[in-house]
Amino acid sequence: MSSSSQVVESWISTYCSLLGHEYLAEVSEDFIEDDFNLTGLSSQIPMYKEALEMILDIEPEDESDEAEEEEEDGDDDDGQKLAYRRSGERRGPKGAPDILKIEVAAELLYGLIHQRYINSRAGTGQMHEKYEMGHFGVCPRILCQGSKVLPVGCSDSPGEDTVKLFCPSCLDIYNPPNSRFHTVDGAYFGTTFGSLFFMTYPELQLTSSAADLNAASANRLSNPPEVNGTNVSNYAPGLGKGKIYEPRIYGFRVAERARTGPRMKWLRQKPDDIRDLDESRSYHAEEADDDHDDGADDDEGTIGGDSTQQPQVESRKKAPMRRRRMGSGASGMAGSAGA
Repeated sequence: MSSSSQVVESWISTYCSLLGHEYLAEVSEDFIEDDFNLTGLSSQIPMYKEALEMILDIEPEDESDEAEEEEEDGDDDDGQKLAYRRSGERRGPKGAPDILKIEVAAELLYGLIHQRYINSRAGTGQMHEKYEMGHFGVCPRILCQGSKVLPVGCSDSPGEDTVKLFCPSCLDIYNPPNSRFHTVDGAYFGTTFGSLFFMTYPELQLTSSAADLNAASANRLSNPPEVNGTNVSNYAPGLGKGKIYEPRIYGFRVAERARTGPRMKWLRQKPDDIRDLDESRSYHAEEADDDHDDGADDDEGTIGGDSTQQPQVESRKKAPMRRRRMGSGASGMAGSAGA
């Protein structure tokens, strides 16, 4: 005889395998069991305790024992309560409405936990694997040359907007091409994840185009490898000269002031020399100029002039006050003499 053991799938695995949840990562139970990672969520989620127990497949001992005893006795009284099984079974017809409420609360709770998890080291690693395998798709913009995109949210609060796809090549966001993702809440990913992901993995090659690779190699030779902590080759490779669509009619470019001319073209522009965006370099250059100007003023006041020049300047400033006082005194004397 051969015995086969059936492996029961957890709630997290089942939820992430549903249609439309391909963008979600499977949050580890260790992360959820840490109370520090769930700080502040109890006040946002209705039926928080029951929802957390459903996510972790926890079966309350007291309630399960009562349910088992009632099943053995064949009694379906009003005192029956829910029992959460690891197999995902739900019992009790009178508990069905409560189960639906708990499931909705569990989905919302898992989404907010997911927002925090993908910003951790373990969660970012999972999303990095999905990004490398192309699970999130590519940018629909032609001039981005198939750059991989990343799911992000426009708000950290649930119920405000759906998930968007962020392209690091053109620095723009797009709606997912498949309609099954249009119901996924953007708060499950949040506003921090997109930027933090590419700061964590600055070595990622954003595009696979041969022209962009050649331009990146040329930039490495002529420019510093990093500007403001980001590789020069990853500084919006889908923008700049030659990456902006220019409308033409019979070979002539359409004027920007025309009715059909380009709009908001500056959003796609990028400096020819990427070093113009080096904030540290610009700051130090401005500081050096200020120090030079201050030194020149000091030299003019000490070396080029006389040591008695400063008291003379102060006396010239006080002279008008003396004249006004003398004038007022003289007019007063004249008035008294006339009297």
